[in-house]
Amino acid sequence: MQSDSMQDPTSFYQSQLTKFQKQLQTVKTTLNTLSLIRLVLFLAVLAAVYFVWGNTQIILGVLVIATVFFIALLMRYNTLKYERDFLKALIKTNETELKVLNRDFHDLPDGKEYTQGTHDFSQDIDLFGRGSFFQYSNRTALKSGTDRLVHGLLSNHIQNVDEKQQGIKELAALPEWRQEFGAVATLVKTEVSVTSVVNWLHQYSSFVPKKTQLISILFSALSILVWALYFLNFISGYLVFAVFLLGLAITGKYLKSINKLAIHTAQIQSTFRQYAKLIALLETQDFDAKALGQERAKVIGAKGSSSTLLKKFAKLLDALDQRNNILISLVANGFFLRDLYICKSIEDWISNHGKKVSNWFDAIAFFDAYCSLGNFAFNHPRYVYPFINQDQNTIDCKGAVHPLLDPEMAIANDYCIANDQFFVVTGANMAGKSTFLRTVGLQIVMANVGLPVAATEAKYTPIKLITSMRTTDSLTDDESYFFSELKRLKFIIDKIEEEPHFIILDEILKGTNSTDKAEGSKKFIERLVRLKASGIIATHDLSLCAVADSLKEVKNYYFDAQIKNDELYFDYAFKEGVCQNMNASFLLAKMGIVDDASLDHN
Repeated sequence: MQSDSMQDPTSFYQSQLTKFQKQLQTVKTTLNTLSLIRLVLFLAVLAAVYFVWGNTQIILGVLVIATVFFIALLMRYNTLKYERDFLKALIKTNETELKVLNRDFHDLPDGKEYTQGTHDFSQDIDLFGRGSFFQYSNRTALKSGTDRLVHGLLSNHIQNVDEKQQGIKELAALPEWRQEFGAVATLVKTEVSVTSVVNWLHQYSSFVPKKTQLISILFSALSILVWALYFLNFISGYLVFAVFLLGLAITGKYLKSINKLAIHTAQIQSTFRQYAKLIALLETQDFDAKALGQERAKVIGAKGSSSTLLKKFAKLLDALDQRNNILISLVANGFFLRDLYICKSIEDWISNHGKKVSNWFDAIAFFDAYCSLGNFAFNHPRYVYPFINQDQNTIDCKGAVHPLLDPEMAIANDYCIANDQFFVVTGANMAGKSTFLRTVGLQIVMANVGLPVAATEAKYTPIKLITSMRTTDSLTDDESYFFSELKRLKFIIDKIEEEPHFIILDEILKGTNSTDKAEGSKKFIERLVRLKASGIIATHDLSLCAVADSLKEVKNYYFDAQIKNDELYFDYAFKEGVCQNMNASFLLAKMGIVDDASLDHN
């Protein structure tokens, strides 16, 4: 089943890049114009004050009018500045995708911190690290989204694969929406983790009295009244100043608690501002796929728009942050008890909506992760979504290649592994055995996540993966290589006794002598067959191929190497049978490590 989206990714990204570059130039020009207007306004105010110096009332009137115009210009400037940053993020997105399509992706985050030594497969199939599948495919913008994506890759979750496929297909067909979502998410400046924000909201304790907002309104009315009476020359400026001092005294009583709240909110205001935009994108986009619809439902509130609620909260946080402006802090608090009014509004919001935030944030993390998966599917329109079956074959693939290999050079192979069947794969050094094992392992992980795979046709029965390919010794735990490997094999046996897994092994029991290794490997395969396991084991030990003579569940395959005109040649083709051509001696001589005579002597 091939991907529905056949739009050429390169053409799409190039057209998007050109469009956003033109828009960015326009925005930059407008920003420069606004900066000039603000300078002219400032000079005009200075001139006006100069010419009417001595008339206090006119000067105050000029300052009030100028302040209103200045704030309007500042708001417009900040809006355009955000649009500029947004366009820059979109431009970077499309530049990145064009680079990745040209196989230039090694500067992206590699996720090596997510590798788990005791995990079922994470360290064996190039999932994390430099040149890994994660580095190639991950486009998450949020830490929570990255964690969600990694969890999906590592979870070995095999339920609802068809629903995952439908969700990825739908997002793959929405490249403009995905880019907008990703660009907005990129602009989130998170100073504290999402978990910390949610915990803070759940544990928040109020300090502002219940009647504070009413008191603030009444005090503001009083301030406006005394100002009006002052301008009408009914009262002196001393009474205005007295009201001002009273307002500062009332606010000062709660100053310590206000400062503490302001510190917390300053760290999260960008998160809520941007998350409101992300939720608005979810609210305005309908989804047919069940998996997407379920997550979208988390932000569709029965009582009003979730994005509107978040936007309101973000504005309250922004307003409290503006108290750092000394003019606002003194004047607004002295005459309008501004900080107390805002703090009470924040506390009311937390009380009414704080417990919903975790669901909203969880939905955003989900879509951040799934947009990354949808992006991968869009970038590979010729990949196929595996058909899910429950017949006698665990995996049946045609034209399979490793997704990290250059498609112009990769050699495709067909393979079909039946339920309860095991392949013993032999082959010369560098002939393609390990690459084939990682191809199969990565295809299983991709299929279980719901992604299309690098093949022309694919069918599989969803199954969990477990591997043993890169066992290392542990100096910290004082373990030998052999003991580490035995622990890993025991780990595998315990797992498959609990439930079916697809097993991939590469040259097991390397830490013991050849005879012991051959006998031990044979007994291990026999144990796997008795447990009705499916999988692949690669080995250089040809004696292990004899297991196929006594066990019908075991089949031999190989990768060949040939020497032509004193040069080593690989065809990287997966063939049935046992490899007869090994190349270690030839390579030793070819590289001058040993001479031909010593090889003949041996």
